[in-house]
Amino acid sequence: MIDVKYFCEILINNGTDFFTGVPDSLLKQFCAYISDNLKEENHIIAANEGNAIGLACGFHLATGRIPLVYMQNSGIGNAVNPLLSLSDTEVYQIPILLLIGWRGEPDVKDEPQHIKQGKVTCQLMEAMNIPYTVMSKDSSELDNQLKNIYDHFKNNNSPFALIVKKDTFEEYKPVKNINVNEELFITREAAIEEIINSSLPDEYYFSTTGMASRELYEIRKKLNLSHSRDFLTVGSMGHASSIALGFALKKPELRVTCIDGDGALLMHMGSLAVNGNRKPCNFRHFVLNNGAHDSVGGQPTVGLLTDFVAIAKASGYEKTVSVKTIEELRLFLSQNDNKERRGPVLIEVRVCKGARSDLSRPKSTPLENKKLFMETLL
Repeated sequence: MIDVKYFCEILINNGTDFFTGVPDSLLKQFCAYISDNLKEENHIIAANEGNAIGLACGFHLATGRIPLVYMQNSGIGNAVNPLLSLSDTEVYQIPILLLIGWRGEPDVKDEPQHIKQGKVTCQLMEAMNIPYTVMSKDSSELDNQLKNIYDHFKNNNSPFALIVKKDTFEEYKPVKNINVNEELFITREAAIEEIINSSLPDEYYFSTTGMASRELYEIRKKLNLSHSRDFLTVGSMGHASSIALGFALKKPELRVTCIDGDGALLMHMGSLAVNGNRKPCNFRHFVLNNGAHDSVGGQPTVGLLTDFVAIAKASGYEKTVSVKTIEELRLFLSQNDNKERRGPVLIEVRVCKGARSDLSRPKSTPLENKKLFMETLL
């Protein structure tokens, strides 16, 4: 396994001293180290992977140096456009070192949403003509890999991908406290349970990827309730509200709730404008905001520094509110009649970081979830 300090020192010695990207669980040791040891201006956690490629290109234009962009392989899709239309050798020829966590690696057990992405990760690099290598877990072999990568940059102004398998990096314990200095008391799970308990039983739910979907599933099990009206968006980060909108517009007689997260909403925040301007009156949008990418290591987002309520209001949402206590959430829910919803409504719930250590994962497959969900409409 590779010591992240050793790895980062080699990068910096080769002139790579600017890092940006979207956190990944396979890269959390790396992300924690650079958060601890780099100046704030040299490390930006981006809204999405395409955003990160743009930041990296701007850095190179200003300095001539080689930036690093980190991501989970599920984020390659967000990065394809700027990789092919901006940094490519047939366009602006901008060198970038891509550090990509290989979720769904063949023959390695992983969650269902990562299986297809894992199978095609290397093929996607080949299709884009981006040279790549799988990062070695042996430091001497890694030295040779990095030498070859920087030789590539000397001779080619184009990206190069370093693909990272599970358990490549040694454990690194963060030194800095990355919590935002704000007292937050509601757990995400408690907020979801309050929402469930306050709603009519025929509400349809669309939950974002990560902890929120797992907690919704657990709460249903705890309360002996059916999972049939829950669409658990286990992948496609940032798209839960768009899926919910598409459903709500075609089923105006049904009540629809989206349970979103701050990292997911930031990733594709343009969806707020579409949601608001389509004005589905049956649509509620909860944003559980803890200012963190909780599912992949707790790295910070700018969620707690962003006024989602004002943005949603300006985007056409009929009603927007932010709550910080379970009492405020309960009061809002009790005062908004489920039978005569006038949406779209956005409710930001500021929640604390973290989840139960014994939180399980859904037992049903995504396809089983979809079939059960659609059967309720028959």
